[in-house]
Amino acid sequence: MNLSRSGKALCALYVALAVVALVATWSFNLQFFALPDNGGLVGFVRGGYANPAAASLTNDLFLLGAACTVFMFTESRRLGIRFVWVYVILSFVIAVSVMFPLFMVARQLRLEAARP
Repeated sequence: MNLSRSGKALCALYVALAVVALVATWSFNLQFFALPDNGGLVGFVRGGYANPAAASLTNDLFLLGAACTVFMFTESRRLGIRFVWVYVILSFVIAVSVMFPLFMVARQLRLEAARP
């Protein structure tokens, strides 16, 4: 497939965002899970509601993740992108800030392939 210059730039930006997001999220995730008596996954979620600011950010992230999930399903159906479930499941396992840009790469590649 021949990507346009703007398509290449957009895909590169999405991949860069995904890499930065992976480092930014998992560096703290690993720090949390290395803490003694961290409470595991329940403790992790509980930490997201430790104070009103954390709760606001947690709720914002959950609702943004829900909107991204709806977008991924509708766009995958519209454009014929396969395996959308992988992006959704890995959004919960890895981070939505990682998987959504990777989905956007798949979307851009599909749009570029359909370009006359």
